[in-house]
Amino acid sequence: MGECLIQMKNASKLIWIKILHTAIWLFFNVVIFYLLYAVIVNKIDKWVWICLGLIVLEGLVLLVFRAICPVTLIARKYSDSQAHNFDIYLPNWLAKYNKLIYTTIVGFAVLILIYQLIWNN
Repeated sequence: MGECLIQMKNASKLIWIKILHTAIWLFFNVVIFYLLYAVIVNKIDKWVWICLGLIVLEGLVLLVFRAICPVTLIARKYSDSQAHNFDIYLPNWLAKYNKLIYTTIVGFAVLILIYQLIWNN
């Protein structure tokens, strides 16, 4: 019975971690897609620089944790799943390629930003 309670508590903790991780992921989607929108329409304002700062901060966190999200490390304590989405409410394919997809989008946005700063201002 004690083992069953521990498993239930771990499952409950993992659910909350997945909710938190998904919320953070959604927040960074807003940040990244605002950045992309703003540079495409050449609306380079303080929010663009705030977005870039948040993205750089996220990159530094990933660098410190060797490309693993710290939320994933916490979730590992409550699951031994090998699925890419064990710690977040995303499809497995998106969880697997998340860093590649969003790094590409951010890189594209930064290239557009550089273009806008050099040739359209």
